Amino acid sequence: MEKTKELEKYLIGENGIGYTLGKDGFYYPDLKLPEEKLYNIGKYGLMRWEYLRTCRRWEYIRLLLAGELHKHLHEVDEECHERMEFLVGKMKAGAGITEELKSTDFMQWIGLVNNVRNAAEEIVLRELVYDCDR
Repeated sequence: MEKTKELEKYLIGENGIGYTLGKDGFYYPDLKLPEEKLYNIGKYGLMRWEYLRTCRRWEYIRLLLAGELHKHLHEVDEECHERMEFLVGKMKAGAGITEELKSTDFMQWIGLVNNVRNAAEEIVLRELVYDCDR
């Protein structure tokens, strides 16, 4: 009876990737995600993360494997906040929402500002968060 050679626990393949012997007898590649700088990610970054994770899975995986996911989410979040600020300012001016209105009829002013903010957010979400061409 011939004695079988015991399998090595670690191997380096021809491609330069290390492999580890699993409990099931198969070798698995020793792959690690690249180190990624962590950023503060706000509301819009989290919405983009959820969208990528559920609807654009390949883009999510590409960004994750390239070590660019957190940076991308942070950039989207910042861009959304800047765009919101710009749109709200333009829309308030176009709708005649002024400080004078705020001092004379505060409730009407709040209603108008809320409408403007909601409209601006819809634009930002459509253009920047849920845009498949980013």
